[in-house]
Amino acid sequence: MTIPTQEAGLIERNEVLRDVLHGLSRDQKTLPGKYLWDETGSSLFDRICHTQDYYLTRCEGALLRSTVDEIGSLVGSGATIVEFGSGASHKVRILLDALTAPTRYVALDISREYLEAATLRIAEDYPGIEVSPVCADYTKQISLPIQRGASPILGFFPGSTIGNFDPAGAVAFLTRARETLGPSWFLIGVDPNRDEQSLLRAYSQADGLMAELHKNLLVHLNRLLGTAFDPGDFRHEARVQHNPFRVEAYLVATRPLTYQVGEVPITFEVGESIHTDTSYKYGPGTFQNLASQAGWQPVKCWCDEQNRFCLHLLQSS
Repeated sequence: MTIPTQEAGLIERNEVLRDVLHGLSRDQKTLPGKYLWDETGSSLFDRICHTQDYYLTRCEGALLRSTVDEIGSLVGSGATIVEFGSGASHKVRILLDALTAPTRYVALDISREYLEAATLRIAEDYPGIEVSPVCADYTKQISLPIQRGASPILGFFPGSTIGNFDPAGAVAFLTRARETLGPSWFLIGVDPNRDEQSLLRAYSQADGLMAELHKNLLVHLNRLLGTAFDPGDFRHEARVQHNPFRVEAYLVATRPLTYQVGEVPITFEVGESIHTDTSYKYGPGTFQNLASQAGWQPVKCWCDEQNRFCLHLLQSS
C-alpha cells in the first residue's frame, strides 16, 4: 500500500544554514526546536513517551479516553481530523475509534520518513478512512487537502506541543491554524503542571532518552549541513524558569570548542550553552485567553484530577 505524501515547505539547506548561523551568533546561543524532529528524533520521542518520568503522555491519553465520547457528541459525525505534529499517530487512534464515522485523517509532520511509516499503519488499520500525509513545517502557513463546509473539521494538537511557543508565538500559531482549518473545531493538549521536581524528572531524566533526543539535533544538522558537531562535546540540561513559567532545555559545552558552520567559525567556552527547546506551562485561564486573542472561541476545558494535563476544545466560525 502506498500513500502519496504532499510536500509543503520542506526544509531547504540555505534556510537551515541561515537559522543555525543566526541562532549560534547570539549571546545566548540557540537552535530552533523544529530541527529535533528527524526520523531518529521522532523515534526517540516515541520511546520517551513510554517512560515513567514523562507523565504527559499517560495523563493526556487517560484524559482523552475519558472525554472522547463528549468530544464526539460536540463535533458531530463524518469529521475530517487534521493532526498538527502527528509523530507516530498514536493518540489520534482514540479519536478515530470513538468519533462517529470519521471520513479523513490529515497527518501533518516535518519528518518525512516517520510520517510515511505512521500513516501507512493508520491506512492499514482504518481502511474506511482516507489518509493524507502532509510533510510540512506547521510554524508556517500551509495549504491542506481538506474540503471546507462539507463535514466537520477537527484540528488536533496533542502532547502539550503548544507549550513550545511563547505567549506571542502561541497566538500566532493559533491564528495560522484557524486560517488553515477554516470554520472548525480544535482540540489541544496543554500542560499546566508547575511541580518543579516532576518537571525536571520528565525533561532531564526519562531514562536518559531526553539527552539523546537533544544531542541528536546536532547529528541532524551534521546531515543537513555537512557540519561536524560532536554530541559528546555537550551535556544536556533542563532548567525551570519563571515569569512566565516554563522548562528550558540546553546543550552545555564540556570543553572549549570551535566548529565550522558554512564559512563561519563558531566557538564555545566551557559551560557555554545552546538553548534547544522550551515548554511553557499554561494554566486553563491563560490558555483560553491566548486562544481568544487568536480568534477561537473556547468551548470546554477538561483537566485531570492532579491538574497535570488539560484538553481544550475550541471552535471558529
